[in-house]
Amino acid sequence: MTKNNELNPKAGYDAGNITALEGLEAVRKRPGMYIGGTDTRGLHHLVWEVVDNSIDEHLAGYCSRIDMTIHEDNSITTVDDGRGIPVGMHQKLQKSALEVVMTVLHAGGKFDKDTYKVSGGLHGVGVSCVNALSSHLRATVHRDGKVYQQDYSEGIPQNKVHEVGTTDHTGTTIMFKPDATIFESTVYKFETLASRMQELAFLNSGLHLSLTDERQTDDEGKFVRKDYFSEGGLAEMVKYLDEGKQDLLEEAIYVKSKEDNVEVEVAMQYNTTYQENIYSFVNNIKTREGGTHVNGFRRAVNRLFTKYGDENGLFKKLKFKVSGEDFREGLTAVISVKVPEPQFKGQTKGELGNSEVTGIVSRAVGESVGHWLEENPIQAKRIIDKVIIAATARHAARKAREMVQRKNVLTGTGLPGKLADCANKDPESSEIFLVEGDSAGGTAKMGRSRAFQAILPLRGKILNVEKAMEHKIYENEEIKNMFTALGVSIVEGEHGERILNLDKLRYHKIIIMCDADIDGSHIVTLILTFFFRYMHALVAGGYIYIAQPPLYRVSRAKQFQYCWNEEERREAIARFSRHENDGSVKVQRYKGLGEMNENQLWETTMDPDTRMLQQVAIEESSEADRVFSMLMGDEVPPRRAFIEANAKYAKVDV
Repeated sequence: MTKNNELNPKAGYDAGNITALEGLEAVRKRPGMYIGGTDTRGLHHLVWEVVDNSIDEHLAGYCSRIDMTIHEDNSITTVDDGRGIPVGMHQKLQKSALEVVMTVLHAGGKFDKDTYKVSGGLHGVGVSCVNALSSHLRATVHRDGKVYQQDYSEGIPQNKVHEVGTTDHTGTTIMFKPDATIFESTVYKFETLASRMQELAFLNSGLHLSLTDERQTDDEGKFVRKDYFSEGGLAEMVKYLDEGKQDLLEEAIYVKSKEDNVEVEVAMQYNTTYQENIYSFVNNIKTREGGTHVNGFRRAVNRLFTKYGDENGLFKKLKFKVSGEDFREGLTAVISVKVPEPQFKGQTKGELGNSEVTGIVSRAVGESVGHWLEENPIQAKRIIDKVIIAATARHAARKAREMVQRKNVLTGTGLPGKLADCANKDPESSEIFLVEGDSAGGTAKMGRSRAFQAILPLRGKILNVEKAMEHKIYENEEIKNMFTALGVSIVEGEHGERILNLDKLRYHKIIIMCDADIDGSHIVTLILTFFFRYMHALVAGGYIYIAQPPLYRVSRAKQFQYCWNEEERREAIARFSRHENDGSVKVQRYKGLGEMNENQLWETTMDPDTRMLQQVAIEESSEADRVFSMLMGDEVPPRRAFIEANAKYAKVDV
């Protein structure tokens, strides 16, 4: 190890070099440790830390309504009708309890089992972190017939907790504005907040929630607002998630039980698709990485259906063993557990670690689903038939994958003949364009920078993977070319699940480049569906981008400007025009990439210094799954309803 004074002889290392961060200063210094990061996800995490406290009041039986408002400046106000945060003097700290909760880490009522039997915010750092990372926060409490208030800036109280009025109800209102010096962006996405509010309504049947956006108005000039309420709970949630799919069962299988103060609630439905979609929650907190409750559910499903199929002789004609993945193909399930003292991995609560929950969930699901199988033999047979199809398809898909990978080994690099590769072999600084059509592909090959840009032309529209069985996907020439060009492969995990191996990924920027028309948009959607279903790790890793070719070229004499939307086109015409109806101003509408020469394509769409790329990110996987199924699946009515509801955002080709 190189000593510090060898690097800099004048530098010392003594007590003066030790930095002790006090209170919320640590949160501002290292926000990622507390909210996962300073990106969009971290920004929205602030909202959930506030809402979680209101949800905990609901779980305790004191809150029936939560209203959220996004203000024009992207500040957020959350109002609940719970008991209100206590404002009395904290004996030990000699401060108002409200100030303690808002400014002291690891302070709150969640540590007291008598106050909250079950809660999502257990670390006691939630709302104090929000306070630390906000340029301004105001807490207003309705309690004991009075209204109390306190303001903060960067977590520092700006005044004492003071009385501002009287009231005849109870509750807490938190208004905060994220600190622009901390976050990469402070713009909240309505769709992300709306998706979570819908989720919370399903998870908490009987709770009223609303979301108002003061940044936009509807056709009547009113602020955009959505209300959420569910009576059916998780069973209703599964139906909502499967809206674009054809269900196999008449009603979702529903499980509810309690053991050792752990409440288990599960809803599951089988459909005709080929994907497994399991969504899990602990005390209303989404566990994106699953955990012991998901392990218990999968164990029970595998055990029950294996036993049922074997006892009824339904698997005897199969020449290969059915795996756990086969039992979950076409399954949509929501698992929600309430655990008094959950052990999460990390402050962002991505995975549950309580080992005892595995057995509790497994027993609960085993007992309920076991009875259901006995009482519903016709529907049970329907599931087993689907499992047999899944097992057969998985066996065929494995052979198809092996064939593609074996071909790569036998032919050396295995790169498609259409691929114009780049000279650079460093994946981090290399990019590949997936280009619509051979003609545009040829132009892109001439216009690219050969040093770091590869071009793979795709002929026509690729297979709609939403409607195809997996082994058919590997027989599609364009999809095979994408696999081999990217250098990725699909392997089977410990439990038979599909895992995308990125060890040999050849490019860290994968750019979809299609015409700026309706057919081009459809091809983009088909490619994105493929990536979402079979290369999800690339989407999650931020490797996928969509090129944004311009729609117009406005010119007059030797002056010209590329325009990406109608507003830019109008501004360019106005700037170039000498008078109204100036005929010397020319407007060229690009309907396809092939209408540009190689220089134009380079400077508008491929040059890193001037191009515009849209990175593909999945904020909410459940909502993304629902939309992909709706748009690309077989069910027409949900797709029609979705298009009608979103018609004003659509691009119309004329």
